[in-house]
Amino acid sequence: MKKTIYLIITILLFNCEDVIDLDLPTADPKLVIEASLNWFEGTDGSQQQIKLSLSAPFFDSQVPPANNAIINVEDTNGNLFNFTEINNTGIYQTNNFIPEINQEYNLTIIYNNQTYVGTETLITTTAVDYIEQNDEGGFSGEDIELKAYYTDPANINNYYFYQFETNIAQIPNLEVYDDQFTDGNQIFAFYTEEDLQSGDEVTITNYGISQQFYQFMDLLLQQSSSDSGGPFETQPATVRGNCVNITNPENYPLGYFRVSQAYQFTYIVQ
Repeated sequence: MKKTIYLIITILLFNCEDVIDLDLPTADPKLVIEASLNWFEGTDGSQQQIKLSLSAPFFDSQVPPANNAIINVEDTNGNLFNFTEINNTGIYQTNNFIPEINQEYNLTIIYNNQTYVGTETLITTTAVDYIEQNDEGGFSGEDIELKAYYTDPANINNYYFYQFETNIAQIPNLEVYDDQFTDGNQIFAFYTEEDLQSGDEVTITNYGISQQFYQFMDLLLQQSSSDSGGPFETQPATVRGNCVNITNPENYPLGYFRVSQAYQFTYIVQ
């Protein structure tokens, strides 16, 4: 009996040492555009940045930056805002942006001899009225839940993008909301975290967004939810943003160009 047990353990140990090489499909890198221009309350909105990178294989530990691009944003008043790359990081900055509610902005990126463009309007939003904390949430009845209440303006189609960040979660919690059934009412954005405790800080950021960005993020969040399968699950489709390649349309970029009014504050869990 002992010999049999030793034999089984030996087989399991050697099997665990086998190396499995996965033959994953590859594709040419695509330009990834992270162009979120945010006008935060209490600032003049002049400092803005755009990040460009290239798509990489799933198991790569680093994301390569897209260097030496030419980037500018222009509004309908003829103001041109040029973005300059910082130390080959793929991060491009400007310090003279002029935010204006309902102003239309046109993004132009020239990278690798191809031109990418996108258009967006600076969307207003409403600040959070107050935070309501529930200490008996979740399936266990012991999780802390937060509700960030805000008042939706009546007779206007509004869309909201909420981001909740804490020091106990590596990835921010993202949510989008519309007012299809809550127009003109006081409603709330919801956040919960299993390990949230008294004294923890939660940074809540609220962005005003367009209907197109709402639909874009809603699809992304659906595909990345826990019900969509594991990391090797095939996604239903590539979710495209509002930027296009006018030089070679088949080489479309990933990402989005967004311009928002934003409110941000930190809540201390009671």
